[in-house]
Amino acid sequence: MEIERKIIMIAELVAGYVEGEAVTAYGGKLNVRPPYQREYIYKDKERDAVIRTVLKNFPVNVMYWAKSGDGYDLMDGQQRTIAICRYASGRSFSVDRHAFFNLPSDRREDFLNYKLDIYVCDGKPSEILDWFKVINIAGLKLSEQEMRNVSYTGDWLTDAKKYFSKPQGAAYNLAGKYLSGAANRQDYLETALKWIIDREGLKTIEDYMSAHQHDETAAQLTLYFRRVIDWVKAVFPNYRPKMKGLDWGLLYNRHKDDDVDPARLEREISRLILDDDVTNKGGIYAYVLDGDERHLNIRAFSDAMKLAAYERQSGICAVCGGHFELEQMEADHIKPWSAGGKTTADNCQMLCKACNRRKSNR
Repeated sequence: MEIERKIIMIAELVAGYVEGEAVTAYGGKLNVRPPYQREYIYKDKERDAVIRTVLKNFPVNVMYWAKSGDGYDLMDGQQRTIAICRYASGRSFSVDRHAFFNLPSDRREDFLNYKLDIYVCDGKPSEILDWFKVINIAGLKLSEQEMRNVSYTGDWLTDAKKYFSKPQGAAYNLAGKYLSGAANRQDYLETALKWIIDREGLKTIEDYMSAHQHDETAAQLTLYFRRVIDWVKAVFPNYRPKMKGLDWGLLYNRHKDDDVDPARLEREISRLILDDDVTNKGGIYAYVLDGDERHLNIRAFSDAMKLAAYERQSGICAVCGGHFELEQMEADHIKPWSAGGKTTADNCQMLCKACNRRKSNR
């Protein structure tokens, strides 16, 4: 792989800047967002810092391009490039109360004549991708899914990113309130992949991406994702904030064919939401489907409650009648929580560990 240094002015970079499904600059010769690149993720504070750096004629970090046919792919510096091009092309933002067209003419000219330091590499695609991984260790570190995207570029990934990776895109509009993270950091794509590999019985996201890398579209993934969200909305029509970020795909994979009554589930959810003994409210949705109390993290008896019950029982196990030291015993609900029993001192009894285990396993 060969690397050469290239100095260009901002005026050259901004020439022919186009931002749409594709993002190009440098007279159309620079592909600002090749398949392995992340979405634009700069916050306003970071964007403005770049513009101030240029306006003060301070040095901006080196950028990296890769030769691609008759043009270039931008490898590192996408966020800075888009911030500079948006500002210089008058894209509706100002810095320190000045948009580009509000600057005095000499300052506009200085901005456009600012020199950018570019390193251009020319090599095999595998060499370029390896270098991309190395140079992106610094700065805004790539997420795990962004790193996966580097390794599995192609039509499938391009189509998947159109659906899952846009801040106001299809996945966001359909299910943003059910998903945690940010679309443009690839969190939505990673979530959908985690769900579908569970359905497919695959071990890793990489297994799925490798198998589908050369598919023409990501239709299988997007259709599956829509079915998951449609199921959630049908089974749990009353949305609550605790529903955000749950593993809906895993619940769908296990319960999509269950004969459920949404109205009955809603009554149970409403009751559990108000139950102080339920410390994991998000786990309620899995619990009403499979009945496993471990989802709920039922509030434990306090040490004071345990000691009071132990003294009351004189160290005698309430089941087998044996005598034990306190540390050999465990607290248990006299009236089971599932039957309406509460985690209170008068509902606490001490069992030896063996009896408590046998009772829990029944």
